[in-house]
Amino acid sequence: MKTSHRILCMLLGVMMAMPAFSQWLNERSFVLKSATSTSSSRPAGNGITDIVIAGDTIWLGTGKGLSRSTDAGRTWTNYYGSAAFGEEDISAISVLRNEVWVATAHTTERNGESLPEGSGLRYSSDGGETWRVIAQPRDINNVDTLYYNSFSVIRALGVTTTIQNITYDIAATDSGVWIASWAGMIRRSTDKGLTWSRVILPPDNLDHISPQDTLHFDLSPSSGLLGLAASYNHMGFSIVAAGPTDIWVGTAGGIDHTTDNGRSWTKYSHQNQTAAITGNFIVGLRIQNFGGQRIIWAATVNANDASEKRGVSWTENGGTSWKTALQGEFVHNIGTKDSIVYACTDNGLLRSSDRGLSWSTTGPIFDQSTKEQIRTTKFYCAASRGDSVFLGSNDGLSFTPDNQLHPFGSEWHVARAYRPLTTVREVYAYPNPFSPDDEVLRIHYAAGDSPSRVTIRVFDFGMNLVRTVLQNAQRIGELDEIWDGRDDHHRQVANGTYFYHVVVNDGTPMWGKVMVLQ
Repeated sequence: MKTSHRILCMLLGVMMAMPAFSQWLNERSFVLKSATSTSSSRPAGNGITDIVIAGDTIWLGTGKGLSRSTDAGRTWTNYYGSAAFGEEDISAISVLRNEVWVATAHTTERNGESLPEGSGLRYSSDGGETWRVIAQPRDINNVDTLYYNSFSVIRALGVTTTIQNITYDIAATDSGVWIASWAGMIRRSTDKGLTWSRVILPPDNLDHISPQDTLHFDLSPSSGLLGLAASYNHMGFSIVAAGPTDIWVGTAGGIDHTTDNGRSWTKYSHQNQTAAITGNFIVGLRIQNFGGQRIIWAATVNANDASEKRGVSWTENGGTSWKTALQGEFVHNIGTKDSIVYACTDNGLLRSSDRGLSWSTTGPIFDQSTKEQIRTTKFYCAASRGDSVFLGSNDGLSFTPDNQLHPFGSEWHVARAYRPLTTVREVYAYPNPFSPDDEVLRIHYAAGDSPSRVTIRVFDFGMNLVRTVLQNAQRIGELDEIWDGRDDHHRQVANGTYFYHVVVNDGTPMWGKVMVLQ
């Protein structure tokens, strides 16, 4: 699935020359570590970029690590801070029965730039009880020679670094595990991650390859390095498996499909079909099986051609032709439930029940029981469990029933991570500092175990009243309230220091300070 924090804006500009690094030093590929997880009523993080549901288990990939629920989201096992996961972000998840594959990543500073760096994979054969830590797959040589068949020799760039070599998607099958690792290209392991082989896809100038072909091209994500030519179609970002040997791969050059476990491939691009995908940068793939038909959905973003567009593309005939919709929308990924499709976009979660002919939005996402609300338009992932649909955003997890008795969006549940209070007299706000252009401030406090009257006000540095957030509102439990950075006249406040003031049942006021910084 996809990376935490996404980093997609960066990636379109990353058709890059990778820096030269020293050869990979010998290092251990495997370390076996116990989960040492923690239990909570909430997931570990609010930036949720991947949801995988397998049977009764829900797996979340977040900026605060991996979370798992086996009771429909009521409680969570969180792996953040454990020996196996440390403080890494989660960039991809794949589940095959009791086997779980997770990719991790972080950002690192290089020459004044913040760059994504792959930190390896985690593999569990027992549903998440114990984990093997696998180093990010890398190469030893600067240039390798690969043999596609006995008469085709491919010069391949050796990816000796973990910078930009970050696994953004995983597909676990009965014949092996596949990873899409951007600058690390597409790789496959048939021995549970002990060894990895690079997968040869069609280069940019070919639409098909098969073992009968005589091929001569370079396998490199970037041009100019060591005399190699670039192939955008080897910059892998998304991957799904329709069966043990039936694999769909999304790259910066289009969609590739194999039915023989990677021996031969057909490429579909914006340029090589009349009824084509909207754009060649494939940031998400999803398989929908319903009514005896298999539909392949793709989140398709413009890459290098001015005629390409953002949108969603799908095929009902195995890639022979594609239908398109939502042109102009940045679709991050797609979810399905029976015949229904959910497109996760920058402008909200869009739903179609007629195979893409029409789309509707979610409307406000508000949990009536907890008063929590999703206050973002950016949705990154969606998945279904029974009649419930789970949505991942950069502001938390939400889920709703979607059936005839309970229409989509008629009842919302929101699960947001927060740091628990140590006393009923504690109050804090996050993020701090915060930018009203991009986010909201959440004021976290405890209202008590029984319904209480709560008033929250915001003052400027001169103690002038700026905003009344709540006035004698009835609340219960530990929760957040939202300040959008505007005053009582709906004007955005200036940069500076502000104070928030929380009063519960006419008790002693609780104060906190926050910095507004655009």
